[in-house]
Amino acid sequence: MRTALHRLLEHIQAAPACLVTVESTQGSVPRERGAWMALLAGHDTPLGTIGGGHLELQALQEARERLADHLAGRPARAPLVRRALGPSLGQCCGGVVVLRFECVGAEDAPALRERLAPPLHPVALFGGGHVGHALARVLAPLPFALHWIDSRDGVFPPAPPPQALCEHSDPVQAAVPGLAPRSFVLIMSFSHAEDLDIVAACLARQRARGDLPFIGLIGSRTKWATFRHRLAARGFSEQELAQVTCPIGVPGIAGKEPEVIAVAVAAQLLQRLGQA
Repeated sequence: MRTALHRLLEHIQAAPACLVTVESTQGSVPRERGAWMALLAGHDTPLGTIGGGHLELQALQEARERLADHLAGRPARAPLVRRALGPSLGQCCGGVVVLRFECVGAEDAPALRERLAPPLHPVALFGGGHVGHALARVLAPLPFALHWIDSRDGVFPPAPPPQALCEHSDPVQAAVPGLAPRSFVLIMSFSHAEDLDIVAACLARQRARGDLPFIGLIGSRTKWATFRHRLAARGFSEQELAQVTCPIGVPGIAGKEPEVIAVAVAAQLLQRLGQA
């Protein structure tokens, strides 16, 4: 899956685009400062969004006109446009949005990559099974940098998500010391034995560094009860074991299909992201 930014950077290598960015805001508005959309030359549908509604419709029309001027070699208009979100726009937010319009091309790609790329929080995903694949797809457009790890060969897709780093590690728990600091860890390998070793390695790292804010283990409460007993036998305290979340996923979602589990887990990570 290609993100909107990847598609924009790919497109402007051959043709221009008009980039519309939320420059500043006042009061209640649909999107935050830095939100963006881009109208690609030769396309009708934009990449990204600045909040929808009449604000976005007017901005799209403005982008079409500016792109036409750019292609025709006409002088550029003033880059900033102020919009009040009141009755005239049919939006009752009541705030004010200042939009920046700019036509961009291949020469702008490096700066755009740095400017528009969202900050990504590291996620370490242990397991390349059905749920792992579904979760990697769900996480791809979200603000996460995925480190995907498995002990088996040939389990990763031929074209991994753009933000994913795939690693073969045997034994699989040997990858734990090298995880990025502050990683959210998700454990769903093909065997309970591997899962147990990964959890133990994560808890050992927590004991030494305390830099893994979320350790999530797929499975039932019965599985976790068994793991708690075995981990306690390895010398981990109740306080240390309390750092593990099992089952994973936001509560209230009962489906067990891989895609359903993936959405529930991604939602839980987004909640944690707001607390990180």
